[in-house]
Amino acid sequence: MRLGYPGLRALWLPLGLGVVMATGQAPLGFWWATLAALAVLLHHLARTTPLQAAWMGWFAGAGYFGAALFWILSPFMVNAARDGWMAPFALVIMAFGLALFWALACGVALRARSPLLALVTALTAAELARGYVLTGFPWALIGHVWIDTPPAQVAALIGPSGLTLLTLTAAALAAGRHLLPAGAVIAAMWGFGLWQLSLPAPAAPGVTLRLVQPNAAQDAKWDPDHARMFFDRLMTATAAPGEVDLVIWPETALPYLILHNPELPAMIGGAARGASVAVGLQRVEGLLGWNSLQVFDPKGGMLANYDKHHLVPFGEYIPLGDRAYDWFGLEAFAAQTGRAYTAGPGPVVLDLGALGHVLPLICYEAVFPQDLRTALRPDWLLQITNDAWFGTLTGPFQHAAQARLRAVEQGLPLVRVANTGVTQVVDARGRITAALPFGTEGFLDAALPGPLPPTPYSRFGEGPLLLLLAACLAAVLIKGRRGSA
Repeated sequence: MRLGYPGLRALWLPLGLGVVMATGQAPLGFWWATLAALAVLLHHLARTTPLQAAWMGWFAGAGYFGAALFWILSPFMVNAARDGWMAPFALVIMAFGLALFWALACGVALRARSPLLALVTALTAAELARGYVLTGFPWALIGHVWIDTPPAQVAALIGPSGLTLLTLTAAALAAGRHLLPAGAVIAAMWGFGLWQLSLPAPAAPGVTLRLVQPNAAQDAKWDPDHARMFFDRLMTATAAPGEVDLVIWPETALPYLILHNPELPAMIGGAARGASVAVGLQRVEGLLGWNSLQVFDPKGGMLANYDKHHLVPFGEYIPLGDRAYDWFGLEAFAAQTGRAYTAGPGPVVLDLGALGHVLPLICYEAVFPQDLRTALRPDWLLQITNDAWFGTLTGPFQHAAQARLRAVEQGLPLVRVANTGVTQVVDARGRITAALPFGTEGFLDAALPGPLPPTPYSRFGEGPLLLLLAACLAAVLIKGRRGSA
């Protein structure tokens, strides 16, 4: 076969298995389907050549990422007349582009004498690398299929890529017909998770928050004719009766620039009946603009500011900058100030006094575990987001699920405020304690849960996982040497 190409017929199987694997992601959460399809895929990969394995891994990845990430079509439909033609190209390019990580991993692994162990090692390393290479995109990791189940608690020990390693291990054991050990891996994960979830909840700090969900449609969000309506929704919810300590608006909720409307902070702060207000807005200085969160006191004074630092490629900035605009006419979807946002300096823990120390995450930043590593441990996590970009089928729910996993990894409560939903409060073990209905206008007053002591993952990050991968690699190499002796 030319260049090891297995033929189109042979590639339908891995493509279909990849699609089945994607059903384990939110909102379906069919982890058992992911595990079964992964076991079948590994079984077939282990019995082919390196070049054929690379082809199979590429198409399996394309099926997986194409099915899991089809929400990527939604941003192009906001202005379909202008951008809709790009949607299918974006999905195909993203699916087959991310699948290259799997193709490389499968091709390299099949050169080893213990292919199943090598596949587990290489695919875990590939999924880990996916979160870092070219600014990273760790969305829909294999290990994410456990988020709505007790095994998600294992992330407090070894993080999301550790969950991927254990999932691949169980699937590889099943592929090798070692069903009892495979079941033991899953049972151990389940048992640990149930034990963690049975432990007492930490004491709450006595802080009450108001989460505001204005439900602004993305195609009308920046329309001047609708701006006042959305602003009035936010102000009405902020001024509603109730004893709260902090009111929170979602990402870029404020439809006006404070630069041109300096009276806004005092109006917003004054509406909150003595509470502070955290506002998602666009901050502008000269020709530069930031996607920011600012906290105002009841008189409109600014208590804190955070500028988003991990920007979305093509969504908030364009690689190559002005050259991309000059050559292709490309502009960032989300940026309303010029053609792109400017990146902030990095993660910042905000000191909000009696409200505690909070680590803000704006939208996309919540999918990166590494963005939560700060010198000062916060008391809670705050994600503000505008998931109207992601449609209504899978994107917002996958995004929220990944944010919940950050709470488990860090042992910290998470407060998530979204323009259209998912808006919710999550405790330090990833359990939802309060939530608003998706796609509705409203607000929610809820108590802030308490934090747990630092988890192993919050202390050591990917260190333990890298040691496990090094041990797996050493085992592969030792077996290879013995086989060649």
